[in-house]
Amino acid sequence: MSQKVAIVTGGTRGIGFAIVQRLASDGYKVRFTGRSQESVDRAHAKLDVTAQGSVCDISDEGSVNAFFEEAIKAEGRIDVLVNNAGITRDGLFLRMKPDQWDEVMNTNLRGVYLCCKAVARPMMKNEEGGRIINLSSVVGVGGNAGQVNYAAAKAGVLGLTKSLAKELGSRNILVNSIAPGFIETDMTAELGEQVKETVERSVPLGRTGRAEEVAALCSFLAGPDSSYITGQTIHVDGGMLMG
Repeated sequence: MSQKVAIVTGGTRGIGFAIVQRLASDGYKVRFTGRSQESVDRAHAKLDVTAQGSVCDISDEGSVNAFFEEAIKAEGRIDVLVNNAGITRDGLFLRMKPDQWDEVMNTNLRGVYLCCKAVARPMMKNEEGGRIINLSSVVGVGGNAGQVNYAAAKAGVLGLTKSLAKELGSRNILVNSIAPGFIETDMTAELGEQVKETVERSVPLGRTGRAEEVAALCSFLAGPDSSYITGQTIHVDGGMLMG
């Protein structure tokens, strides 16, 4: 059997980087995207595994199609897609400009749509089907002041996941979502220690999460032991949101 191929968008840092490392360690041939050549080169320098990065703007249909066409031509198949790439443009609603809304929606929701569209038909050709794993957020479930755009996009990802799971289930393509809570990454490090301490007090486990803990769940959902799980959203948040 040919080596299985996994695509990870936004794989140059944080959760995406951890997912690239984990899936490559699991034996997948991994390709990942970054927003710039600089970020891709930086990720290559830090990787402990073999993976291939490329520049791709997932909000742009032409860029997405070019990336996936090249990947399919080179590898012959795509077995796993992890839609991780995302951005924030935070601000209170009354001060939020349309550009802040559009930029987040185009990357965090439209980008997921474009990438799913690019892999659906190729995955149908796989005898074993495929896996699509969408990174949402607890913010998409519970909301958060100052993140109306981000929350709306991540909530949209949840609806997309459930609907696509119903459409593709008959072809054994499983579609699930992961909703991380407060995970230690370069992005969250910018929030400062006071914010971190406040968040930790709201988490039953009393700590922030690690990117590797999200990657571990991604590994499970990509693998054979998740063969009867689809249309689900699994929280990795230390108990921050329950019920």
